[in-house]
Amino acid sequence: MNLKSTLFVLSFFLTTIVVFAQQINGKVIDENGQPLPFVNVLEKNTTNGTSTNDQGEFELSVKNIPVTLVFSSVGYTTLEKTVYKGTSITIVLKEDNVLDEVVLTGNRAKPRTILDSAVPIDNISVKELQATGQTSIDQMLNFAVPSYNASNQTVSDATAHFDPADLRGLGPSRTLVLVNGKRKNQSALVYVNDTPGKGEVGVDMKSIPTAAIERVEVLRDGASAQYGSDAVAGVVNIILKKNISFTEVNVSSGVTSRGDGFNGAADVNHTFTFNEGGFVNTTLGLNYQDFTNRAGEPGKDDLFGVDNQWTKDNPALGMTIGQPEMKKGDLFVNGEYPLNDNTKLYAFGGFNLRKGKSFALYRTPYWITDDFGLLTPSGQTYNGFQPTFETDIRDFLFTAGSTFKLGAYNADLSASYGSNSVDYTIGNTINVSLGANSPTSFNAGAYAFSNFIGNFDVSRTFGDVSIGLGLEGRQERFEVTAGEESSYINGGAQSFPGLQPSNALNETRTNIGGYGTLDWDVSDDFLIAGAIRHENYSDFGGNTSWKISSRYKLGEAGVLRASYSTGFRAPSLHQVYLSNVQTLVSGNTISNQGTFNNVSQVIKDLGVASLFAETSKNISAGLTVKASRDFTISFDYYNVRVNDRVVFSGEIGATDDNGNTNATVQQILIDNSVTSIKFFINAADTKTEGFDYTMRHKNIDFAAGKLAINLALNINRTKLEGEVKTPTNLANYKKSIFNRKEQSRIISARPSTKLLFGANYKIGKFTTNFNNTYFGEVTWQHATDPNKDQTFKGKIVTDLSFGYDISDKISVNAQVNNLFDVFPDEIDTKGDVVTDLGGRFRYPWEVNQFGFNGATFKGGITFKF
Repeated sequence: MNLKSTLFVLSFFLTTIVVFAQQINGKVIDENGQPLPFVNVLEKNTTNGTSTNDQGEFELSVKNIPVTLVFSSVGYTTLEKTVYKGTSITIVLKEDNVLDEVVLTGNRAKPRTILDSAVPIDNISVKELQATGQTSIDQMLNFAVPSYNASNQTVSDATAHFDPADLRGLGPSRTLVLVNGKRKNQSALVYVNDTPGKGEVGVDMKSIPTAAIERVEVLRDGASAQYGSDAVAGVVNIILKKNISFTEVNVSSGVTSRGDGFNGAADVNHTFTFNEGGFVNTTLGLNYQDFTNRAGEPGKDDLFGVDNQWTKDNPALGMTIGQPEMKKGDLFVNGEYPLNDNTKLYAFGGFNLRKGKSFALYRTPYWITDDFGLLTPSGQTYNGFQPTFETDIRDFLFTAGSTFKLGAYNADLSASYGSNSVDYTIGNTINVSLGANSPTSFNAGAYAFSNFIGNFDVSRTFGDVSIGLGLEGRQERFEVTAGEESSYINGGAQSFPGLQPSNALNETRTNIGGYGTLDWDVSDDFLIAGAIRHENYSDFGGNTSWKISSRYKLGEAGVLRASYSTGFRAPSLHQVYLSNVQTLVSGNTISNQGTFNNVSQVIKDLGVASLFAETSKNISAGLTVKASRDFTISFDYYNVRVNDRVVFSGEIGATDDNGNTNATVQQILIDNSVTSIKFFINAADTKTEGFDYTMRHKNIDFAAGKLAINLALNINRTKLEGEVKTPTNLANYKKSIFNRKEQSRIISARPSTKLLFGANYKIGKFTTNFNNTYFGEVTWQHATDPNKDQTFKGKIVTDLSFGYDISDKISVNAQVNNLFDVFPDEIDTKGDVVTDLGGRFRYPWEVNQFGFNGATFKGGITFKF
């Protein structure tokens, strides 16, 4: 049975599930009749409870009738209601004086409301994320948070299956990702291809299914003093669904306007309840995505200087350039069990499996002149081949712990294990050196990363003062497995020589950290908060970071806030130990480039120092105004300086910047059969400056319905400060160590301006969302010649969606992403054929703003029962 058939059978099966339980049904609304999501519903004097869904609905199983229920939500007066047998109830909550919803991120002592916080935090419900029409959480955030950027990559080996994402343009390594407040493991992959985030390591955001998510909190402020390494740009905290009172099944599919890129998905979310107050929320999902092709049609191959009959007959040079093929399955759980009024056990986590296939550069018959009959069907003329890059990605996360009282303190003890691995298979290709004995598919090796984390946190409030204390211990492991011999010997498989035994390793490190936080509510309006954290790493030593922040309320109308903090980012294990050989375009030739790790003797002989922690200073200040309960405006300025930033060097060849031969480098190239070398180095200082602006106005009466509008803007600039740090032994490679092209990945590969303008309208059972996202200009810089730079102008991408509730249990939706079929500017090579690889690429790939699939149409149906 193929995947499409499996999706159909699963969706049919899921829609026939019936849950037999005697339950109290109801809905919670505000004084204007609008549904209230996430309201706590508790059976009085027990721990048995639930919360309303995004439509304000709930179901609750109870043992005895009549029963008294307690309804509570931040911003509303708590209400008690006695419910009698057979009664379906509607509860109206009145607004209280609290200004906004509670958020958990950014404060380790106690939760705060958004307008009570001293730092800017976005609280984005899953409904808002789904309204973007995107299929993965990273792309949903890309179209919901202007300072968050993620873009699909192509012809970039495994990077095409992960898609680098970052906050405030500071790179994937400097955004900390939490799940239910606990650190999520990094991915196994270092982005070593020519994409945004090159040389960095991020979190595999595609591993977290949207169907399991309740909401996402995005802290847009440096938080190393609270959370440790990686939180320089901010924190993304993904909150999983809890005791949902209904089963939800979603089935959807879509296709691009050009008839390719078919996608289909099915998922189910259900909560199993047990005893009093115990639950396990479970999400199961399957997803399929077909590849797209937006290759250029050069008509001749300028990269190889060829214009012959083959190029005339194959104007696209046989290329497939677009999103990769992907098959995905995931299972996530989130459970709690109260032992008594003061103690609760909890556990959550999940497993994600993705199999992907992307494509490498087409091997034309004038490039690889013979396939020895291995890839060409018998009796047909050899016509070249396009290798495939196939990945088997596995991500696992599990956390278990308990919250309890430790004397007068609230305590939380937990243990987490997370892992991510990617196995490589190079298909539809050959190792030319093996001739007719070559395989046509190669196991090219694997990367794996895992961590084990233990946390112990306590907090307590003493009147106007709240404190938080905690300890964290973490062990990390990075493993590299070599590929089969035929994948790497004598030049290796075409497109990606396999990982060699010399690349294989199994390295670990440990770190122990401790933190303390203090919040002092000097008055009802004035808050001062501070935090300090020290961490010690087994491989490079320790770091102490601190933070001070303050908030002043402007009556009930809004707040002023500001913070100053220091931070750090530990070089990842991947950056310390990664080594490999890649086939890529270098100059006007195809060559093998060697990456040597930071602890190798080769790199030490060149005078490159061992990697050490980046440090940072973060200033932010902002204003939030709440003109009414439904109308808020916020403005936040930030300034982030990162010193000794770890970068992936440019290509170091035998000839230095002055045209002279460096004998040491030349011998390294000869000894390792490569044409250039690269390595990681603490080489750059940067300054990132910008501001965020948001405006939200909801519940506007319009044409018998309710209208909501949203405007959000981010303007961001990153500059290099001072000179690039160059090892003494490579003093004549100052321009090559971190050349103009590599610099542009930091300073101009992401949009410097991003604007979101959206509107939501609901009337009766009908809902529509109309969103416009302006992706500002990006600039690609040539490695050596400024005259060959290209700036790709900003574009507006429009998304339109419709939803209709057929009944209380069935709803349908239809969406068009990129309604007006907008594409980035086309590449202007200005004579440099490497820029578009001889015409193979039509659209920018090294500074990808929003992808180049064009318009996509989707439809779906949701069942609730």
